[in-house]
Amino acid sequence: MNLSPEIMYDASFNKNPEFEGVFWMGVKTTGIFCRPTCPARKPKFENVEFFNNTKDAILKGYRPCKVCKPLENPKETPDFIQKLLNELTENPALKLKDYDLVERGWEPATVRRWFLKNHGMTFHAFQRMFKINSAFKKLQSGENIVDAAFDSGYQSLSGFNESFKNIFGVSPKNSKSEKVVDLKRIETPLGTMIACADENGICMLEFSDRKALPTELKEISKYFNANIIQGENPHFKVLEEELEEYFKVKRKDFTVPLSPVGTEFQKNVWEVLRKIPYGTTRSYQEQAKILGNPKAVRAVANANGLNKISI
Repeated sequence: MNLSPEIMYDASFNKNPEFEGVFWMGVKTTGIFCRPTCPARKPKFENVEFFNNTKDAILKGYRPCKVCKPLENPKETPDFIQKLLNELTENPALKLKDYDLVERGWEPATVRRWFLKNHGMTFHAFQRMFKINSAFKKLQSGENIVDAAFDSGYQSLSGFNESFKNIFGVSPKNSKSEKVVDLKRIETPLGTMIACADENGICMLEFSDRKALPTELKEISKYFNANIIQGENPHFKVLEEELEEYFKVKRKDFTVPLSPVGTEFQKNVWEVLRKIPYGTTRSYQEQAKILGNPKAVRAVANANGLNKISI
């Protein structure tokens, strides 16, 4: 969706946080560019121009504002989006329509744009993913199909069966052998990270802008023969708590269970990585020696590069 200069100026004038990360404003009279929420006094409309990213602003000759620091990573999930995610987490059967969003004071187009940009799907598609994930877990825990369907917010068994087959390729009654890996965005002071977990632990924690992310997700799906679906997982709660403590310098070691995806050799290399003391480093040569194979430096380096869990 293309935003007009008038809409962007109005959003910037009102310091609307819903537009964080959507556009940046260059001020011609000062030669600086800002976030939409910059607290500095707003210039006149004729003295500004807008950019879809910070790179274009810099190439045009603008300097980053020292007040709002547009080059630093803001919290990438706006508060109103976080409220929506919290609602879905607490009640996966929730089905919010556009008018429900309007009643909460949120513009449906803004919500849709954020989910398309950050999850590759609309908000309504995201809700459906959450709902089918909830139903799948109910079936896996032994709940019957009828209860699982209606408890998860489905209006009919036929609708539930169709949605289930579209995602898993099998009917609910044949789903016992199916497996799901849960996926969640996690905000950190260094930027947004994508976490994946199965029943055994965390199998991926990567920054959302990592180019290899799509490939890694495919590898995880193939390794577990599982569908990767947006959803909650008990291991995510532990991970988020420990990450928060780590960034506040209150934690040096992670205890969250891990479920790494790789060969036995790679897993052995990653186990050596986990045992490196806080605040220290180990060369590939040192890691190879610890493994008892000092000639495997190149293989160790390759395994380090394929590590999908950034803790």
